[in-house]
Amino acid sequence: MHTKKIALGMSGGVDSSLCATLLKEQGYDVTGVFLECWRAPGCRVEEDRKDALAVALKIGIPFQVLDFKKEYKEKVVEYFFAEYKVGRTPNPDVMCNRDIKFGMFYRWAMEHGFDAVATGHYARIKGESRSSRSPRLLRGVDAKKDQSYFLYLLEENQLSHIIFPIGHLRKTEVRDLAAQRHLPVANKPDSQGICFIGDINVHNFLKERLGEKPGEVVNMRGEVIGEHKGLWFYTIGQRHGFMLKGKIRAHHDEWKHVIQPFYVVAKDAKHNRLIVGFGEETLSNTFEILHMHWIHPEDEKRFAVGNTENILIRIRHGGELISAHLEKSDDTMIVTLAKKTQGIAEGQSAVVYDKEVCLGGGVIC
Repeated sequence: MHTKKIALGMSGGVDSSLCATLLKEQGYDVTGVFLECWRAPGCRVEEDRKDALAVALKIGIPFQVLDFKKEYKEKVVEYFFAEYKVGRTPNPDVMCNRDIKFGMFYRWAMEHGFDAVATGHYARIKGESRSSRSPRLLRGVDAKKDQSYFLYLLEENQLSHIIFPIGHLRKTEVRDLAAQRHLPVANKPDSQGICFIGDINVHNFLKERLGEKPGEVVNMRGEVIGEHKGLWFYTIGQRHGFMLKGKIRAHHDEWKHVIQPFYVVAKDAKHNRLIVGFGEETLSNTFEILHMHWIHPEDEKRFAVGNTENILIRIRHGGELISAHLEKSDDTMIVTLAKKTQGIAEGQSAVVYDKEVCLGGGVIC
C-alpha cells in the first residue's frame, strides 16, 4: 500500500509544528520544509529555522530548507511597496500564498514526487459533495484564527493535493496538543504583523523605502484641516489624529458637547490628499471587485444567472461576514452589502462565501 508523501511547510511556530506531529501520527510520510523568504535586521528567520529543525529532529522526520528570497522580494515585497505608493492598501499574505506557498513550494513538491503539501493554515478542505464533484475550501473552525480569507486564490485542481491538519481545531486546542506532545515551541508566541517585516515597525519600514511626501488632509467638504506626511502611512478606516468639536442632541431640547474623531475615508493619490470624515460619512455599502477569481468555475456560472442567495462578503482579515448581493458588470463585480460598514479599502481583498464555503474573491477597486 502506498504511503502518502507530504511536504509540510514548517515556519518554526506551534501551528506547523503540531501539523508535523499529527501527520506523522496519522501514518503519512512527512518531510518538513522551511521556506526562507526574507532576511533582514529584526527578522527572526534564523531562530525560526532552528525551531523548525528542532521539532523535526524530535519527531524524527526529514527536514530541508528552500531558498525563495529572490522570488519573495519580487512577488510580495515589491508589490507591497508599489500598492502603498499609489494609495492602495496591499494584501501581502494573499500574494505570498498564491506565489510562494501554493505557487513555488506547491510546484516544487509536485515535481519532487510528493502527493500533497500541508501547511498550518486555519482553514479546511471538504471532499466531494452532492453539489460539487471536487473538494471545497472551508473556513477554519476557530472563527478568530480563520485564514481562508488569505487563500481565495487557490485553484480547484490544487485542493486535492493540499492538507490543512489543524483547520478543525481552535488555537487553544493546538497549544494544548503541542504541550501534551512536549513540542519545544508549544508556548512560542504567534508572529505578529506582516510576515516579512519581523519586529520592525510598519511605519518605519515604509518610511525607510518610500520616505515622506507631505500633503493636505481634507474633510468630506473639501476643506483643508491639516497636513499628512505621506498617504502610505494611513489605512482606510484608520482613526486619524484630528478631532471635531461639536454638539449633539442628548434628548428633547438638551444638547451636550462632544469631540468626534476623524477616520480616513479615502486617498486621492493624484492630488496627494488624505480625505477624512466622521460618523455616517465614513460608512458605505457599495463597491466593486476587480480580478474576480472563482475557485470553482461552476460558481461563476451560478452568479451569471443572478443566484446570490446565502452570499457573505468579508472585506478584511478578521472582519465581519456581511450578507451581500453580487452583480456582474463588464470586468468587475458590483457588491451591495446588506448594511453599511467602515473601512472599504481600495487594494484590499473582498472574499466571497456561501455559508462556510469560500467561493473566491477579488480586489476592491
